[in-house]
Amino acid sequence: MSAVPALKIGQYAVDPPVVLAPMAGITNVAFRQLCRQYGAGLYVCEMITARALVERDAMTMHMITFDPDEHPRSMQLYGVDPHNVGEATKMIVAENLADHIDMNFGCPVPKVTRKGGGAALPYKRQLFRQIVRAAVRNAEPAGVPVTVKFRIGIDDEHLTYLDAGRIAEQEGAQAVALHARTASQRYSGQADWTAIARLKEAVTTIPVLGNGDIFSAQDALDMVARTGCDGVVVGRGCLGRPWLFRDLQAAFRGEPIPEGPSLGEVAAILRRHGQLLTAHYGEDKGMRDLRKHMAWYLRGFPVGGDVRRGFAMVSSLTELDDLIGKLDHDAPFPLDAEGPRGRQGSPGKVVLPEGWLDDPEDATVPVGADVMHSGG
Repeated sequence: MSAVPALKIGQYAVDPPVVLAPMAGITNVAFRQLCRQYGAGLYVCEMITARALVERDAMTMHMITFDPDEHPRSMQLYGVDPHNVGEATKMIVAENLADHIDMNFGCPVPKVTRKGGGAALPYKRQLFRQIVRAAVRNAEPAGVPVTVKFRIGIDDEHLTYLDAGRIAEQEGAQAVALHARTASQRYSGQADWTAIARLKEAVTTIPVLGNGDIFSAQDALDMVARTGCDGVVVGRGCLGRPWLFRDLQAAFRGEPIPEGPSLGEVAAILRRHGQLLTAHYGEDKGMRDLRKHMAWYLRGFPVGGDVRRGFAMVSSLTELDDLIGKLDHDAPFPLDAEGPRGRQGSPGKVVLPEGWLDDPEDATVPVGADVMHSGG
């Protein structure tokens, strides 16, 4: 197994070439701290709405919390209006809020696409170009690299990824990442890794990262081998498995991949996650946030129904400790815990603004799309 070279994004070396995908409601400072203890890479905060940032929305300002030793600090920015994106980027630079900006054009959630945002936006080539340009021009003088993440397209009839990659490259983005699904697939079915290979052929001067269906370190090695991509973006595969970054680091360095943790080790990780969330949100909200992770952490392990229900309703660290005491700490990592995690849903028609598909070169900003605050 040979080593995979480090990735360069602007002035930052990303070694191993692994990026934690921003996930709404997941990749807060607590989860990033947990993942970072398992290996190097780039760890992106959850999606921040440009307009909400400029307006200094209180919830948004709390969401951009970074750990003091987190470097580079990576923020994902969402916007549909070049002006707002430009203003948000100026603010990030002027106030030293982040070291790297990742732009989100991959979200398939109906409340986002309905307003022309997320995965719907790259169809409007000129608007997409203006947004990327606004971010790069305001970030570049300060040495803050901008990267761009997108999907294959809206659906099989409206593919946008090759144009999006070329435009991002032309406008000065430092890397592009492709989630190899269409918006209509959402998180269902299989990612089409051949699209990553085609994007790599089309975009030749900046790194191309692949995203989709990386649930183990071997999946990441397979993606690099099959597509020629320069690095991988991991999202749902690390839910309840922050140690995946340890495995990825070993794999990309050509070292043996460690065995999965025992239930006792997983319990210790879960406890640490609870502590970090409590420090960020306070115990009440922190424990509520932890509940969504429980099924992912315990997946495949021999845990009784009553204890599982207790974990799913946990409300304090003391209660968490009591539940952890009921687990069989020697239970080995289950083989059937591999595979897809998190929401998969089913494919469906993408909800778009009326007339959205009429003119792919249109640069009109969709009405009201930027009003939405972060969390989609």
